[in-house]
Amino acid sequence: MDVPDTHRTRLLILGAGPAGYTAAIYAARAGLEPILVAGLQPGGQLTITTDVENYPGFASAVQGPWLMEQMQAQAAHVGTRIIQDVITGVELGGKPFRATGDSGDTYEASAMVIATGAQARWLGIPGEKELSGFGVSACATCDGFFFRNREVAVIGGGNSAVEEALYLAGLASKVTLIHRRDSLRAERIMQERLFNHPKVSVVWNTVVEEALATEGKFRALRALKLRDLAGGGSYELPVDGMFVAIGHDPATALFRGQLKTDEDGYIVTEPGSTRTSIPGIFAAGDVQDRIYRQAVTAAGSGCMAALDAEKWLAHMPDDAPAVAAYDAVDG
Repeated sequence: MDVPDTHRTRLLILGAGPAGYTAAIYAARAGLEPILVAGLQPGGQLTITTDVENYPGFASAVQGPWLMEQMQAQAAHVGTRIIQDVITGVELGGKPFRATGDSGDTYEASAMVIATGAQARWLGIPGEKELSGFGVSACATCDGFFFRNREVAVIGGGNSAVEEALYLAGLASKVTLIHRRDSLRAERIMQERLFNHPKVSVVWNTVVEEALATEGKFRALRALKLRDLAGGGSYELPVDGMFVAIGHDPATALFRGQLKTDEDGYIVTEPGSTRTSIPGIFAAGDVQDRIYRQAVTAAGSGCMAALDAEKWLAHMPDDAPAVAAYDAVDG
């Protein structure tokens, strides 16, 4: 049986998406010898994204998983120690900051960058949880292959929903986008692609009330029970797959009650900075960005977090009280 280890570092980075890897690259190049704990989904949401068309530097679309592999390799190449573990608890009340992993290992750091990202939001309807993996999914690029030449539905009206619908249209025989309003929130160019695709239809002013299963021992999705918000009637839509794309929730449960968060759980940072309510703790990426939520902005805020942490550590002797360095930096 392995004996739990204690890992000590000047800078601990939690999360392995664009924000975490970029913070690691900048921190390692600054000589901070950071440790990055990858978490439940190494690579973040880009690992479930196929064509990435809007990340600067690539004339043609690149694959999300490949892009994250490159970021990971670069972070390791410049000196980041990457550990595959899941943080289950944090202690941010004093120095050093401490985190505990599912492995039993403990991580101690003088400064910390939180880049834990966000997680898919579910509808919370009957049948959804029970049929997860049996026709219900929140990741078209993960599970779309299983629905080749079959009929599927996508729930949502933002960029994520339209992206999922267009991706599935390349696999499925028919895609129905279901939205509770009468207009989409997605970018105009993406809406045009959606409306012009021959395999895609849109159902407006409608909500999903229940995911209905087949009979028998091995149950799978057979239809969705829909309710027309305009007319008030309910009806069934036969589908083999339902893909939920209604947004994400920030992965901040570990930090609530210790760090200041907004009403939706996003970590609050100072304007123009990645500083949080606790000196020495910085937040980057979707865990604190409720507006832009792009890979490039996450990477940019990861850079900011590393630079903020470097400045913090330069003014923070190991035995200094935790609040002192902000005054030194600002002064």
